[in-house]
Amino acid sequence: MLAKRIIACLDVDAGRVVKGVRYVDHVDAGDPVEQAAWYSQEGADELVFLDITASYENRDIMLDVVARTAEQVFIPFTVGGGIRSIEDIRRILKAGADKVSIMTAAIENPDLVNQASERFGSQCIVVAIDAKRERADAPPEELKWRVHTHGGHRPTEVDALEWAREAEARGAGELLVTSMDCDGTKQGYDVELTRRISEKAGIPVIASGGAGSVDHMYEVLTRGKADAVLAASIFHFRETSVRQVKEELAARGIIVRL
Repeated sequence: MLAKRIIACLDVDAGRVVKGVRYVDHVDAGDPVEQAAWYSQEGADELVFLDITASYENRDIMLDVVARTAEQVFIPFTVGGGIRSIEDIRRILKAGADKVSIMTAAIENPDLVNQASERFGSQCIVVAIDAKRERADAPPEELKWRVHTHGGHRPTEVDALEWAREAEARGAGELLVTSMDCDGTKQGYDVELTRRISEKAGIPVIASGGAGSVDHMYEVLTRGKADAVLAASIFHFRETSVRQVKEELAARGIIVRL
C-alpha cells in the first residue's frame, strides 16, 4: 500500500503567503521562500504553491517568487495560478516546479489538459477543483457540488464529480480537490465530496480545505478515501508540525513516511 502524503500549501498573494476563510478575509502568513524552506526541513512530503489571484487578475504567475522558492525546496513542488497555455507550463517547470496545478484554464479549455499531459507527462499535471455545495442543507442523496474558477470568484455550471472523471480521462495525473465550504474553517474536510471523487477517480486525490486537527486528516484519509491531505493554517501558524501529524497518523495505523 502506498504511503499517504502530508502536503503543505502556500497560498500566495502579492508575493506573500496568506490564509483566509472560505476564500475571503485573508491574513498575512509570512514569506513564501522562508515558509517553503521550513516545510522542506520539517518533513512535508510535498509543497503546493498557489498564486491565488493570478487568474482572477488576468496576469501571469510571479516566476521570480517561484524560482526563489524552488531553490529552498527539496521535496516535490507543485505550482499553480494563472496558467493558460503550454508555454506557461514550460516556464513554470523551467523555474523549478516538479508539477503544475491547472484550474481555471482547464475548465475554459479542457483540451489544455490533454495537450499538457501529452507534452510533459501526466505525472506532472494536477487538475485543481474548487468545489462548492449547490445547497448546504441538501440531504446526502441530493448533494451536488459546482466547480468555481478564477480563485473561487466565479461559479460555473460544471458538476465537480463529472469534471473529476473527465479531467482524469484527459490525462490528469492527480486531482487537488478543495471544498470552498470548508476552506480555512478548521472544522474538517468535506469528507463526502472527497469520498465521491475518490471513488470515481483512478488517479490520486488530494483533499484540501478545512484541516484543523489530526482527527480531520484521519477521517478524510480513511472514510474520505483520499490519497493525500493538504493543509495550510495549522502549519503556517505553528499550531502543530508535519512531524507531529505524521506520528499521530502512524499511531492510528495510517502508512506515512517518517
